[in-house]
Amino acid sequence: MAFDGRILAGVSVLAAVVENGSFVKAAEVLGLSASGVSRAVSRLESRIGVRLLDRTTRALHLTDEGARLYGDVLPHLDGIEEAAILASGSSKTVRGRLRVNVDPYFSRLVLAPRLSEFLRRYPDISIELFTSDVMGDLVAEGIDVAVRFGPQAGSSKITRLLVETRILTVAAPSYLAAHGRPSTPSDLMKHACIQYRDPLTGRPFEWELHRGKKIAPVRTSGPLLVTDVGTMLGACLAGAGIAQVMAFGIQDLLDRGDLIELFPDWPGERFPLYIVHPSRRHPAAKVRAFIDFCSEIARAQRHNAG
Repeated sequence: MAFDGRILAGVSVLAAVVENGSFVKAAEVLGLSASGVSRAVSRLESRIGVRLLDRTTRALHLTDEGARLYGDVLPHLDGIEEAAILASGSSKTVRGRLRVNVDPYFSRLVLAPRLSEFLRRYPDISIELFTSDVMGDLVAEGIDVAVRFGPQAGSSKITRLLVETRILTVAAPSYLAAHGRPSTPSDLMKHACIQYRDPLTGRPFEWELHRGKKIAPVRTSGPLLVTDVGTMLGACLAGAGIAQVMAFGIQDLLDRGDLIELFPDWPGERFPLYIVHPSRRHPAAKVRAFIDFCSEIARAQRHNAG
């Protein structure tokens, strides 16, 4: 079968529609009219014989066949773009739109304070930042790169460990003044412990403390159950209870005494932070630049934590 360049052109328009969420916005990016974008998608559907988009007056959604096509061709479109950059001799040029899926905790406490630095470094790039408790399907959602805590399931994605952060058991001075300080891990059973719901299981995370090869599980309880780490941290700072938090991003709170680490002699529990991107032979320059930037942040956090 001879290659039909019209299919490639149609797929490129479809990708723009998916990435921008509407015919109008895709038209603005492509320099076409909205009706021209709609006709291009309709012609693509006619050529391949399946409906790719469900259109309503309020929204557009990929059909199952459309999602499959989009997921299959997106890496190739990115590869074509990257090949053109390489051919032009501008492989180090970081430009274009970067779509990033980020853990809310990392986004708020670590990444957000440094984003202006990244944008100054790469003035030809724009970032769409999506904060979510789950990573989702990077390809289907058009995500270039993700930053996620926790073990990553094996798949076609490429993962890179950024840091393994300590898990700290902390409380605010106001809470300790009112309720006393636990002296052993088992004492936590007598205290109000802020519970955090695991978004994957729907159940509160179980508490453990680690020292060398010794693991001390602790059954904790409390009147507050949260689904957002930032809310948990804020409640803990306000004296609502004891919390287990990641050391990554809170060193300044510890240094100022806003939070007190309760069991520094149990330092062994750690939680990994990964950067993830869809598997492809040559990740785009914008993705490589963001990966390198996040690696810088991780190194700086490790250094600041001593």
